[in-house]
Amino acid sequence: MLILGIETSCDDTAAAVLKDGVTLLSSVLSSQDQIHTRFGGVVPELASRRHLEAIVPIVSEALERAAVTLSDIDLIAVTQGPGLIGSLLVGFSYAKALSFATRIPFIGVDHMAGHLLAVFLEEEKPQFPYIALIVSGGTSSIYLARSYTSFSLLGRTRDDAAGEAFDKVAKILGMPYPGGPQVSALSACGDRKAIKLPRAWLEEGSLDFSFSGLKTAVLTHYKQCQQREIPLQLADICASFQEAIVTVLVEKTIQAAKRHSIETIVIGGGVSANPRLRESMLNRCQQEGKKLFAPRPSFCTDNGAMIALAGFYAAQESAGGEGGYDQDVYSRTRL
Repeated sequence: MLILGIETSCDDTAAAVLKDGVTLLSSVLSSQDQIHTRFGGVVPELASRRHLEAIVPIVSEALERAAVTLSDIDLIAVTQGPGLIGSLLVGFSYAKALSFATRIPFIGVDHMAGHLLAVFLEEEKPQFPYIALIVSGGTSSIYLARSYTSFSLLGRTRDDAAGEAFDKVAKILGMPYPGGPQVSALSACGDRKAIKLPRAWLEEGSLDFSFSGLKTAVLTHYKQCQQREIPLQLADICASFQEAIVTVLVEKTIQAAKRHSIETIVIGGGVSANPRLRESMLNRCQQEGKKLFAPRPSFCTDNGAMIALAGFYAAQESAGGEGGYDQDVYSRTRL
């Protein structure tokens, strides 16, 4: 079975061809970072326009690299939500039109399901059930994954997602968009304990996250340094900020695994490529006797391969998996 996966939830246009839910034949991505850098963040209208320009050549390249034609495809899997409505509409409408013209069945996929299953694109695969921490620019959530299609939400961010907080702090410190990777890189040269920053643990037993207060604390420190004419130690600020986020992400994930007696932990989403998060999570898993699985960085960020994989299992679950042409996109996750 050949699945064409299409992803346009935010500012990356991606497509991939997956065979039998196991063998990745191609994965192609077009980034919009250069377009949005001068604005300090993603501009939704510009993102959707770029998707319109990129989607046909990206899908064509994915098919070409896989050495297949459209007539060989058995299923089209496409991101239905969550994400930017304009961006989602480009990919979803394209997939529906392609399905209508070729009579190839299509299925809408929740973007979060893609991140939850991305680790299965690797050779070493986890066993169900597992606890999954999904962290990106749009979400910070903890799930209990019972199967390829059964996920229970245990906790999520109440305000800024981890990736969003990284980008906002980078902007405060004068770094260009996307700032998250730059904060992470600069943190390697800094002292994680140099600045005392808050950890929002919330009420006792909560697995939710809140990072807006941490972002505000960094802004306050930055302004105080300016007012007192104290030299800014950017590396120390970045390292202290990153450690505050990583500590909460890791500890709440470990707490979830203990509470549900789960021995396997999976991380996914763009922020899961952060080296310090991976290092800290691995250390805590080893201390607690848990096993950690993490996809390679290219499978952490938005990609068509994870959508194809999620579509493959969703189609099996729905006994055929054909989507309706009257279906629409949605901005918030349904998982």
